[in-house]
Amino acid sequence: MKIKQTIEKVPGGLMVVPLMFGALFNTIDQMHLPVVMNFLKTLGVAPTSEGYYELLRIGGFSEALFKNGALVLIALFLFSAGSQMNLRIGGAALKKGSLLIVSKYLTGLSVGILFGYFFDPMSGLFGLSTLAIIAGMTNGNGGMYAALTSQYGNRSDVGAVAILSLNDGPFLTLLALGLLGSSFPVIAFIAVLLPIAIGMILGNLDPEIREFLKPGEILPVPFFAFALGAGMNLASFFNPDVVAAGLTIGILTTVLTGGAGILIFKLFKEKSYIAPVSEASTAGNAAATPAAIAAAAAVAAGSGMMSASEAASFEAIAAVATAQISIATLTTAILCPIAVILVDRYQRSKGIDGKLETNKGKKQEKNDKNAQSA
Repeated sequence: MKIKQTIEKVPGGLMVVPLMFGALFNTIDQMHLPVVMNFLKTLGVAPTSEGYYELLRIGGFSEALFKNGALVLIALFLFSAGSQMNLRIGGAALKKGSLLIVSKYLTGLSVGILFGYFFDPMSGLFGLSTLAIIAGMTNGNGGMYAALTSQYGNRSDVGAVAILSLNDGPFLTLLALGLLGSSFPVIAFIAVLLPIAIGMILGNLDPEIREFLKPGEILPVPFFAFALGAGMNLASFFNPDVVAAGLTIGILTTVLTGGAGILIFKLFKEKSYIAPVSEASTAGNAAATPAAIAAAAAVAAGSGMMSASEAASFEAIAAVATAQISIATLTTAILCPIAVILVDRYQRSKGIDGKLETNKGKKQEKNDKNAQSA
């Protein structure tokens, strides 16, 4: 059976498909169907504090993994992702990666600020929150970027992914929310950043550790995705407002972050715009950010830097924001490759080959060759 191949045919499938299954099981649990509860009761399952019998709350390792394991598994993912952040990269790749991550981050932050100004930052237009917008727009799909730049871009475009990996996880979103006025103490940042930092240090000190941890970038994803889904209701994905919100984030991500990246590349005299358009996507892993931010808010509330009600507001929007970002992931998985193909065709019509490392178009290379032969 080609289960994995089938899942991977869905954009962001390793994240989205388990998330949907987790939501499906949780939806069944929350319906409290007598036939299901009676079956679980006959197996000896202990009732919940509310007196119900639920599939995802049978105790033991099963409940710990499938219902309550999201934060631990996300932390493992961040640790492993940090170990793959290579500090030894070429100058051209460093330049492009820095331009891309700065332009993408500032664009997402700017849209988040404007949204918070015109609408309710916690639940505005289509139920969108500043958290969902920033998390969805600032975190690009590294796998898609690598695939698109390897096909349409050049070596330094591909190498820029080492810098772009810095936006994996919730840190930049946490920083943005802090800039927007949420009172996260230093310990909240440390609590989020520490697994990434330790992983990055170990991965750069020992290549064997980096290689050992490499599977950790992928392996935990379907597991924490299922656990995140286990806190959601499947109806969320069929809510017109949630769908509209996800589509909005996806379209804004491709159009605005891609456009901003092109402008920055043009400003810094880069001829090919394949890289910024390839980064104009939302990562499936970004769906884990709302849960991480809610956990950081709980830390902030515990230290007295944030009120309990403000922390509770982050927790309340986490599930909806997760669903919105998941839809945005699917949206950009369709729009981003189409945009890259269109930009590549346009560039080639102008004599610019995105695969050339020299930033020279075909016409310029031909003129150079003619000058040399003369």
